[in-house]
Amino acid sequence: MKLALGLDLYRGATMAVPVEQVRAAEALGYHSVWTAEAYGSDAFSPLAYLAASTTRIKLGTNIAQIAARTPAATAMQAMTIDALAGGGRVIVGLGVSGPQIVEGWYGQPWGNPNRRLREYVAIMRKVFAREPLTNDGVEFPLPYTGPGALGQGKPLRSILHPAGEIPIWLAAGGPQNTALAAEVADGLLPMGWGDDGPEVSGPHLDAGFARRGGTPADFEIFGGVSVVCTDDVQATLDAMRPLTAMYVGGMGSPTHNYHRAAMARRGFPEAAARIQELWLAGEKDAAVAAVPDEYLEQGALIGSPDRIRREWAAREFRGLTGLIVRGEGTEGLALLADLAGTRDAVDTAGTAAPAPATGEA
Repeated sequence: MKLALGLDLYRGATMAVPVEQVRAAEALGYHSVWTAEAYGSDAFSPLAYLAASTTRIKLGTNIAQIAARTPAATAMQAMTIDALAGGGRVIVGLGVSGPQIVEGWYGQPWGNPNRRLREYVAIMRKVFAREPLTNDGVEFPLPYTGPGALGQGKPLRSILHPAGEIPIWLAAGGPQNTALAAEVADGLLPMGWGDDGPEVSGPHLDAGFARRGGTPADFEIFGGVSVVCTDDVQATLDAMRPLTAMYVGGMGSPTHNYHRAAMARRGFPEAAARIQELWLAGEKDAAVAAVPDEYLEQGALIGSPDRIRREWAAREFRGLTGLIVRGEGTEGLALLADLAGTRDAVDTAGTAAPAPATGEA
């Protein structure tokens, strides 16, 4: 099981990158560190900052919103950071976000997100391969010849040569984009992957792999878990409840809320519907109270080190190749590194070992 560090910088009103925590994760053999974006700080800039402060850990976006940039711009940014980082360290995780952000923040139509993702990945692959950039799709026609065009566009190729391979992973929860990830991407960042993830998402992955012509041996599926070392489990759960209620209840619309759908996929459809109902009715305290402890604990490892060890041993993390870990400080990171065996990738002095040829920790 690979371990990764997840940073929630996108939620902050100010920017404070936890460089020492990232360096500690690198020394503990963590595979990667991941940033995100919503409508605050962007996902790529902190990775450039971390590239200068680390030597080995991979740098991923979970996720970069496809409405934020053209596919060529995203490819340029990824290639630039990877060159600064030494090559072979950047992973581009892409996602569609939701209509609230796409239409309200970026001023773009929601349209057909599955088709947009497919074209987006194809164009990025061409940029990385330094092929003349053309695309016949309706979402990103290249060269552009539509309204306002001068008709002078050329099929350009990237001036910058890739410093290393840049994998593309897709964030997905629904059937279509899950299948698309298996068909065209190098990995999946699933929303709502519960204990029955292989049963719920497996058929869609299989459909995508069939269209691809087979299952790549190195295809990754990274889930998520929070770790909190504490003597008061209930207080920690209570502190987690408001943010969960806000996302499930209010981060979206009554018809499009992917956090509500993710909660339902993890086995809590009634609770998810009730939380959204209460939140949209203005009963936010009741919505917070309606978040089940069982749901929170399913996505977290909370308690004393002994309790966390027991919880880890009891979980199978079925179908996952890695976990993106969120938590304060380094105590929990170190504990999970011992449980997952990632310390094998570092030397006895505690400094990061050179990355293996496969890039795996």
